[in-house]
Amino acid sequence: MKIGVYAKSVRDSRHEQGFVSLVHTLADKGHDIYCSSSLVDYIHIHIAPDMPVREFDFLTKETPELDALICVGGDGTLLDTVPLVRDSGVPVLGLNTGRLGFLAGMDITELDKALHDIQRGNYSIEKRTLLNLETTEQVFDYSFALNDFVIHKKETSSMIVVHAFINGEFLNSYWSDGLIIATPTGSTGYSLSCGGPIIFPTSGSFVITPIAPHNLNVRPVVVSDDVVLSFEIEGRANSYLTSLDARSQSITREIQMAIKKAEHSLNLIRLESDNYLDTLRNKLNWGFDSRN
Repeated sequence: MKIGVYAKSVRDSRHEQGFVSLVHTLADKGHDIYCSSSLVDYIHIHIAPDMPVREFDFLTKETPELDALICVGGDGTLLDTVPLVRDSGVPVLGLNTGRLGFLAGMDITELDKALHDIQRGNYSIEKRTLLNLETTEQVFDYSFALNDFVIHKKETSSMIVVHAFINGEFLNSYWSDGLIIATPTGSTGYSLSCGGPIIFPTSGSFVITPIAPHNLNVRPVVVSDDVVLSFEIEGRANSYLTSLDARSQSITREIQMAIKKAEHSLNLIRLESDNYLDTLRNKLNWGFDSRN
Protein backbone atom coordinates (compact mmCIF):
# COMPACT_ATOMS: atom_id res chain seq x y z
CA MET A 1 0.00 0.00 0.00
CA LYS A 2 0.99 3.63 -0.48
CA ILE A 3 0.95 5.21 2.98
CA GLY A 4 1.62 8.86 3.66
CA VAL A 5 3.13 9.85 7.01
CA TYR A 6 2.78 13.32 8.48
CA ALA A 7 4.12 14.84 11.70
CA LYS A 8 4.22 18.48 12.72
CA SER A 9 7.27 17.90 14.89
CA VAL A 10 9.40 14.93 15.89
CA ARG A 11 11.60 16.81 18.35
CA ASP A 12 9.48 15.81 21.34
CA SER A 13 10.44 12.34 22.58
CA ARG A 14 6.81 11.12 22.50
CA HIS A 15 6.30 12.17 18.90
CA GLU A 16 9.73 10.88 17.88
CA GLN A 17 9.05 7.44 19.34
CA GLY A 18 5.73 7.19 17.54
CA PHE A 19 7.17 8.42 14.25
CA VAL A 20 10.16 6.06 14.33
CA SER A 21 7.95 3.08 15.24
CA LEU A 22 5.51 3.89 12.46
CA VAL A 23 8.19 4.30 9.78
CA HIS A 24 9.98 1.07 10.77
CA THR A 25 6.71 -0.88 10.86
CA LEU A 26 5.63 0.40 7.44
CA ALA A 27 9.04 -0.44 5.94
CA ASP A 28 9.11 -3.91 7.52
CA LYS A 29 5.67 -4.69 6.10
CA GLY A 30 6.68 -3.59 2.61
CA HIS A 31 4.48 -0.50 2.30
CA ASP A 32 5.52 2.44 0.14
CA ILE A 33 6.18 5.43 2.42
CA TYR A 34 5.43 9.03 1.42
CA CYS A 35 6.46 12.08 3.51
CA SER A 36 7.13 15.79 3.22
CA SER A 37 10.65 16.74 2.21
CA SER A 38 11.67 17.69 5.78
CA LEU A 39 10.54 14.31 7.13
CA VAL A 40 12.31 12.49 4.29
CA ASP A 41 15.53 14.21 5.36
CA TYR A 42 14.87 13.31 9.01
CA ILE A 43 14.37 9.65 8.13
CA HIS A 44 17.57 9.47 6.09
CA ILE A 45 19.65 11.31 8.73
CA HIS A 46 18.26 9.88 11.98
CA ILE A 47 16.52 6.57 11.17
CA ALA A 48 17.80 4.77 8.08
CA PRO A 49 19.89 6.44 5.35
CA ASP A 50 18.92 3.90 2.68
CA MET A 51 15.20 3.60 3.46
CA PRO A 52 13.17 4.23 0.28
CA VAL A 53 10.87 7.19 0.98
CA ARG A 54 8.98 9.28 -1.56
CA GLU A 55 8.06 12.95 -1.20
CA PHE A 56 4.62 14.48 -1.46
CA ASP A 57 3.39 18.03 -0.96
CA PHE A 58 -0.41 17.95 -1.02
CA LEU A 59 -3.06 15.81 -2.68
CA THR A 60 -5.89 16.70 -5.03
CA LYS A 61 -8.98 15.03 -6.43
CA GLU A 62 -7.15 14.47 -9.69
CA THR A 63 -4.03 12.98 -8.04
CA PRO A 64 -5.07 11.11 -4.87
CA GLU A 65 -1.79 9.13 -5.01
CA LEU A 66 -2.06 7.58 -1.51
CA ASP A 67 -4.16 4.77 -0.04
CA ALA A 68 -4.10 6.37 3.42
CA LEU A 69 -2.40 9.11 5.41
CA ILE A 70 -1.27 8.51 9.00
CA CYS A 71 -0.43 11.51 11.14
CA VAL A 72 1.72 11.31 14.27
CA GLY A 73 0.91 13.73 17.08
CA GLY A 74 -2.26 15.04 18.66
CA ASP A 75 -5.49 16.56 17.41
CA GLY A 76 -3.66 19.70 16.25
CA THR A 77 -1.48 17.59 13.98
CA LEU A 78 -4.54 15.92 12.49
CA LEU A 79 -6.05 19.35 11.79
CA ASP A 80 -2.92 20.12 9.76
CA THR A 81 -3.74 17.25 7.40
CA VAL A 82 -6.80 19.10 6.02
CA PRO A 83 -4.67 21.28 3.66
CA LEU A 84 -2.66 18.16 2.74
CA VAL A 85 -5.45 15.79 1.67
CA ARG A 86 -7.73 18.59 0.38
CA ASP A 87 -10.49 17.13 -1.82
CA SER A 88 -8.57 13.94 -2.70
CA GLY A 89 -10.71 11.69 -0.49
CA VAL A 90 -7.59 9.99 0.95
CA PRO A 91 -8.57 8.61 4.38
CA VAL A 92 -6.71 9.84 7.45
CA LEU A 93 -5.77 8.00 10.63
CA GLY A 94 -4.29 9.67 13.71
CA LEU A 95 -1.56 8.01 15.78
CA ASN A 96 -1.96 9.78 19.11
CA THR A 97 1.31 10.78 20.73
CA GLY A 98 -0.19 13.98 22.14
CA ARG A 99 -2.45 14.62 25.12
CA LEU A 100 -6.21 14.51 24.55
CA GLY A 101 -6.67 12.67 21.28
CA PHE A 102 -10.32 13.27 20.34
CA LEU A 103 -9.49 12.81 16.65
CA ALA A 104 -6.12 11.08 16.78
CA GLY A 105 -7.36 8.10 18.74
CA MET A 106 -4.99 5.26 17.82
CA ASP A 107 -2.41 4.36 20.48
CA ILE A 108 1.08 3.27 19.46
CA THR A 109 0.41 -0.17 21.01
CA GLU A 110 -2.33 -0.69 18.40
CA LEU A 111 -0.11 0.08 15.42
CA ASP A 112 0.44 -3.45 14.08
CA LYS A 113 -3.23 -4.38 14.27
CA ALA A 114 -4.30 -1.05 12.78
CA LEU A 115 -2.07 -1.51 9.72
CA HIS A 116 -3.30 -5.09 9.38
CA ASP A 117 -6.93 -3.89 9.44
CA ILE A 118 -6.27 -1.06 6.98
CA GLN A 119 -4.60 -3.42 4.50
CA ARG A 120 -7.60 -5.76 4.65
CA GLY A 121 -10.23 -3.05 4.69
CA ASN A 122 -11.40 -3.81 8.22
CA TYR A 123 -12.36 -0.25 9.03
CA SER A 124 -15.10 2.28 8.36
CA ILE A 125 -14.89 5.80 6.93
CA GLU A 126 -16.35 8.63 8.97
CA LYS A 127 -16.99 11.68 6.81
CA ARG A 128 -16.33 14.85 8.81
CA THR A 129 -17.85 18.15 7.66
CA LEU A 130 -15.51 20.96 6.62
CA LEU A 131 -16.15 24.70 6.71
CA ASN A 132 -15.51 26.81 3.62
CA LEU A 133 -14.61 30.47 4.09
CA GLU A 134 -15.37 32.84 1.21
CA THR A 135 -13.96 36.38 1.26
CA THR A 136 -13.89 39.37 -1.07
CA GLU A 137 -10.07 39.31 -0.84
CA GLN A 138 -7.87 36.26 -0.37
CA VAL A 139 -7.01 35.79 3.30
CA PHE A 140 -5.91 32.15 3.58
CA ASP A 141 -4.03 30.02 1.04
CA TYR A 142 -6.43 27.18 1.85
CA SER A 143 -9.86 28.35 3.00
CA PHE A 144 -11.23 25.17 4.61
CA ALA A 145 -11.37 24.08 8.25
CA LEU A 146 -12.29 20.91 10.12
CA ASN A 147 -12.85 22.39 13.58
CA ASP A 148 -13.94 25.99 13.43
CA PHE A 149 -13.81 29.47 12.00
CA VAL A 150 -13.16 32.19 14.60
CA ILE A 151 -13.46 35.97 14.53
CA HIS A 152 -11.52 37.47 17.44
CA LYS A 153 -10.48 40.90 18.66
CA LYS A 154 -6.81 41.86 18.65
CA GLU A 155 -4.96 41.38 21.95
CA THR A 156 -4.94 45.04 22.99
CA SER A 157 -8.32 46.17 21.66
CA SER A 158 -11.70 46.48 23.34
CA MET A 159 -14.55 44.13 22.50
CA ILE A 160 -15.89 43.99 18.96
CA VAL A 161 -19.42 43.79 17.57
CA VAL A 162 -20.08 40.93 15.16
CA HIS A 163 -23.32 41.30 13.20
CA ALA A 164 -24.25 37.77 12.08
CA PHE A 165 -26.62 36.84 9.24
CA ILE A 166 -28.14 33.51 8.18
CA ASN A 167 -28.84 33.33 4.43
CA GLY A 168 -28.78 37.13 4.42
CA GLU A 169 -31.32 37.45 7.25
CA PHE A 170 -30.14 39.22 10.40
CA LEU A 171 -29.52 36.87 13.35
CA ASN A 172 -27.89 38.90 16.11
CA SER A 173 -25.26 41.46 17.03
CA TYR A 174 -22.64 39.89 19.29
CA TRP A 175 -20.91 42.36 21.63
CA SER A 176 -18.03 40.12 22.67
CA ASP A 177 -14.39 39.19 22.31
CA GLY A 178 -15.32 37.26 19.18
CA LEU A 179 -17.43 34.56 17.60
CA ILE A 180 -16.86 30.86 16.86
CA ILE A 181 -18.51 28.93 14.04
CA ALA A 182 -17.84 25.27 14.82
CA THR A 183 -18.51 22.03 12.98
CA PRO A 184 -19.65 18.95 14.92
CA THR A 185 -15.97 17.96 15.04
CA GLY A 186 -15.01 21.36 16.45
CA SER A 187 -17.85 21.36 18.98
CA THR A 188 -15.58 19.54 21.45
CA GLY A 189 -12.82 22.14 21.06
CA TYR A 190 -12.75 25.92 21.48
CA SER A 191 -16.54 26.15 21.26
CA LEU A 192 -16.99 23.73 24.16
CA SER A 193 -14.62 25.76 26.36
CA CYS A 194 -16.79 28.83 25.66
CA GLY A 195 -19.98 27.07 26.74
CA GLY A 196 -21.06 25.56 23.43
CA PRO A 197 -22.84 22.19 23.18
CA ILE A 198 -21.37 18.90 22.01
CA ILE A 199 -22.67 18.10 18.51
CA PHE A 200 -22.52 14.53 17.19
CA PRO A 201 -20.49 14.12 13.97
CA THR A 202 -23.48 13.12 11.80
CA SER A 203 -25.88 15.79 13.10
CA GLY A 204 -25.65 18.01 10.00
CA SER A 205 -25.31 21.25 11.93
CA PHE A 206 -23.05 24.13 12.95
CA VAL A 207 -22.87 25.83 16.33
CA ILE A 208 -22.46 29.62 16.69
CA THR A 209 -20.72 30.35 20.00
CA PRO A 210 -19.89 33.85 21.29
CA ILE A 211 -16.59 34.40 23.12
CA ALA A 212 -17.06 36.23 26.44
CA PRO A 213 -20.28 38.02 25.38
CA HIS A 214 -21.10 41.34 27.02
CA ASN A 215 -24.77 40.35 27.29
CA LEU A 216 -24.96 37.21 29.43
CA ASN A 217 -28.32 36.18 27.93
CA VAL A 218 -26.67 35.63 24.54
CA ARG A 219 -26.17 31.88 24.26
CA PRO A 220 -24.75 29.47 21.64
CA VAL A 221 -27.07 28.67 18.73
CA VAL A 222 -27.20 25.46 16.68
CA VAL A 223 -28.12 25.89 13.00
CA SER A 224 -28.38 23.58 10.01
CA ASP A 225 -25.18 23.16 7.99
CA ASP A 226 -26.96 23.95 4.70
CA VAL A 227 -27.09 27.69 5.47
CA VAL A 228 -24.68 30.49 4.58
CA LEU A 229 -23.41 32.54 7.51
CA SER A 230 -22.10 36.04 6.85
CA PHE A 231 -20.69 38.73 9.13
CA GLU A 232 -20.13 42.46 9.51
CA ILE A 233 -17.65 43.72 12.12
CA GLU A 234 -17.57 46.90 14.17
CA GLY A 235 -14.96 47.99 16.68
CA ARG A 236 -12.46 50.64 17.67
CA ALA A 237 -9.60 48.78 16.02
CA ASN A 238 -9.18 48.82 12.25
CA SER A 239 -8.35 45.12 12.10
CA TYR A 240 -9.06 41.89 13.93
CA LEU A 241 -8.09 38.23 13.85
CA THR A 242 -9.67 35.41 11.92
CA SER A 243 -8.67 31.77 12.15
CA LEU A 244 -9.38 28.52 10.37
CA ASP A 245 -8.44 25.75 12.79
CA ALA A 246 -4.88 26.62 13.88
CA ARG A 247 -4.19 29.08 11.04
CA SER A 248 -4.68 32.77 11.91
CA GLN A 249 -4.60 35.95 9.86
CA SER A 250 -5.14 39.63 10.58
CA ILE A 251 -7.97 41.07 8.53
CA THR A 252 -9.54 44.51 8.07
CA ARG A 253 -13.24 45.00 8.61
CA GLU A 254 -13.72 46.10 4.99
CA ILE A 255 -13.27 42.49 3.84
CA GLN A 256 -16.60 40.66 3.60
CA MET A 257 -16.78 37.05 4.78
CA ALA A 258 -19.18 34.16 4.48
CA ILE A 259 -19.06 30.62 5.88
CA LYS A 260 -20.76 27.57 4.43
CA LYS A 261 -20.40 23.81 4.35
CA ALA A 262 -17.63 22.65 2.02
CA GLU A 263 -18.51 20.43 -0.92
CA HIS A 264 -15.94 17.85 0.18
CA SER A 265 -15.29 16.31 3.58
CA LEU A 266 -12.41 14.80 5.52
CA ASN A 267 -12.46 11.00 5.57
CA LEU A 268 -11.42 9.72 8.99
CA ILE A 269 -10.51 6.06 9.40
CA ARG A 270 -12.48 4.45 12.23
CA LEU A 271 -11.03 1.15 13.38
CA GLU A 272 -13.27 -1.50 14.94
CA SER A 273 -11.91 -0.65 18.40
CA ASP A 274 -12.56 3.09 17.92
CA ASN A 275 -15.98 4.26 19.13
CA TYR A 276 -17.11 7.90 19.34
CA LEU A 277 -19.18 7.39 22.49
CA ASP A 278 -16.27 5.67 24.21
CA THR A 279 -14.06 8.59 23.20
CA LEU A 280 -16.49 11.11 24.71
CA ARG A 281 -16.73 9.25 27.98
CA ASN A 282 -13.00 8.60 28.30
CA LYS A 283 -11.67 11.98 27.19
CA LEU A 284 -14.21 14.03 29.17
CA ASN A 285 -14.08 11.73 32.23
CA TRP A 286 -17.82 11.13 32.19
CA GLY A 287 -18.84 8.87 35.03
CA PHE A 288 -15.48 9.36 36.74
CA ASP A 289 -15.79 9.53 40.52
CA SER A 290 -13.24 12.15 41.61
CA ARG A 291 -13.72 11.16 45.25
CA ASN A 292 -11.63 8.01 44.75
